[in-house]
Amino acid sequence: MLKEIILIAGILFTQNILYAQLEYPETKKEGVVDEYFGVRVPDPYRWLEDDNAEDVKKWVEKQNEVTFSYLEKIPYREKIKNRYAELYNYPKYSAPFKGGEKYFFFKNDGLQNQSVLYIQEDLNADPEVFLDPNKFSADGTISLTTYAVSKDGKYFAYGTASGGSDWNEFFVMEVETKKKLDDHLKWIKFSGISWKDDGFYYSRFPEPKAGEELQSKNENGKIYYHQLGTPQSEDILIYEEPKNPARYFWAQTTEDERFLLIYIMQGTNNNSLKVKDISDPDSKLITLVDNFENNYSVIDNLDDKLLTQTDKNASNYRLVLVDPQNPSEKNWKNILPEKENVLENVSVIGRKIAAIYLQDASSHVYLYEPGGTLIKEINLPAIGSVSGFSGKRDENIAFYTFTSFTYPSLIYKFDVAKGESTVFREPEIKFDLSSYETKQIFYKSKDGTKVPMFIVHKKGIEMTGKNPALLYGYGGFNSSETPYFSTSRLILLENGGVYAVANIRGGGEYGEKWHESGTKMKKQNVFDDFIAAAEYLINEDYTSPDYLACQGGSNGGLLVGAVINQRPDLFKVAFPAVGVMDMLRFHKFTIGYAWVSDYGSSEDSAEMFNYLYGYSPFHNIIEQEYPATLVTTADHDDRVVPAHSFKYIAALQEKHQGENPVLIRIETRAGHGAGKPTSKIIEEQADIWSFFFYNIGVKPVY
Repeated sequence: MLKEIILIAGILFTQNILYAQLEYPETKKEGVVDEYFGVRVPDPYRWLEDDNAEDVKKWVEKQNEVTFSYLEKIPYREKIKNRYAELYNYPKYSAPFKGGEKYFFFKNDGLQNQSVLYIQEDLNADPEVFLDPNKFSADGTISLTTYAVSKDGKYFAYGTASGGSDWNEFFVMEVETKKKLDDHLKWIKFSGISWKDDGFYYSRFPEPKAGEELQSKNENGKIYYHQLGTPQSEDILIYEEPKNPARYFWAQTTEDERFLLIYIMQGTNNNSLKVKDISDPDSKLITLVDNFENNYSVIDNLDDKLLTQTDKNASNYRLVLVDPQNPSEKNWKNILPEKENVLENVSVIGRKIAAIYLQDASSHVYLYEPGGTLIKEINLPAIGSVSGFSGKRDENIAFYTFTSFTYPSLIYKFDVAKGESTVFREPEIKFDLSSYETKQIFYKSKDGTKVPMFIVHKKGIEMTGKNPALLYGYGGFNSSETPYFSTSRLILLENGGVYAVANIRGGGEYGEKWHESGTKMKKQNVFDDFIAAAEYLINEDYTSPDYLACQGGSNGGLLVGAVINQRPDLFKVAFPAVGVMDMLRFHKFTIGYAWVSDYGSSEDSAEMFNYLYGYSPFHNIIEQEYPATLVTTADHDDRVVPAHSFKYIAALQEKHQGENPVLIRIETRAGHGAGKPTSKIIEEQADIWSFFFYNIGVKPVY
């Protein structure tokens, strides 16, 4: 007991020293005021939106100095970093995929900054390195983003991104020789690579003005066709809508390269759709859908018909067969009608249909005949998530991946004809995951809505109300938070902690109705669901407000910012990452205008403005005590520009009452998250967990 008292006293003493030394950088305020429908709204930190300005760069340096000075004084920070690196250091594989007659797969030996792409003649042949993204840059900050093998297997086209930006550059290699060709395409964003003969379709935007690459609106997108061996300046313009500059486009070709699909979007949800039979040079572009009222995704073609997944008259989605020559809905053929569970993903493999359904945010997989007759359910090892299937429509072998909170990615080989799965690759992680359990509970939100939540912890753990706990949420853009494995969480779990994921409204766990009930004028439902999840964990003695943290990224960062404004008493620590914090101006940067479909806009109406103004994290910070807060963002984030986090932390540091630290960690040569090198992941996660344990007063076991 004496030893414990001395330890606690030491922690408190160190904390008091840090609190006493913590002085936030001075952030100037300017007299900027905007008027919305007669309401004058001050924006004193508008100057922080220009991250190219010298005064902003100096401000960033000073903020990082304070933050890292604080983190460096946490006595076990280096031990957490070393332990996380140890846990992370195991071989990680992707499911194999076939290109031509060869197989490709990704592998990370353990701590490589980027995963390496391997090639093999067949599944039993010795693999060899095909493309090593670690050689793109010395520090691993240039990553591989997208890729596609030509139908004949001769060419491999791929995209790279620098420093985590959404901007891509495309290149092409010969598969047989691994020779990099002269093809080099730039100013590409939100684009796939869709092959047709010796070229491919892709989407791009106009080149932005120098210095505005990471901030300016992404408008006037176009679809082009690139013929191999020609300069980008000679690419053929396929589709544009100059009268609708805020629309953006995606090109897709069917596996047999017969059809070109053009998806037209003006938000993150719902699209219109056009198709062209590119096997016939005289064919015309046909409009399948001319409105933006529903979602449509073509899986592939069955001869001259298009197998299409849609939520048209089906909130949980259905699979239909559409004749491009007679595209009216009355002519659609239902292949998989809407069911009680959400149809999440569909693949055509071995002339069969593999369908992944979500049941209470967990995957269930079924195999069907092309006409929709059920063959069987594919058994899975536990509650979890399936991704895949990677396979060809005329070949019998396919692969899929299963993961869960206590299951690192298991790769299965699937024999379509037999309907049998066998483990193809099983990760070898040095951690006893069998000692931990996942359970799913259902709790009631403020309005009585039943919401599911996954809870993970060590078996037999005593619920004392003092367990370190982290609650994660997202709640937006029809995105479903299904179980997946993360080595980072093991730091919490092996220290007697509880990890919880709330499947709040705004996501896609229960289809389009669940999504819509957390959008626009219903966004408060998302916050209420998350608050109710925290209250459940506290009331059931999983934890208490002194030991509970909340975490979310991007739209989830908005969630955390809004919730700790409304209920700071529930949490001891908060981690808003790359968050959308200024709900009045988000649509003015990069692709932000596309989020209006979920959020609405401050320019829509007085009613919409008032609603957004009423919960916007930046605008609703008041003089009260906030949880210990570590905001994370990055200098190359051109999805949610760092200005959101800059302005938010400036206001928080100004108005926060009390001793809890409120800091911002600004990563360099990184973006919204994709492509981040392993070294930066380990450093950031170590800082997050160090900040967490330090501020709940619990010393980890290391």
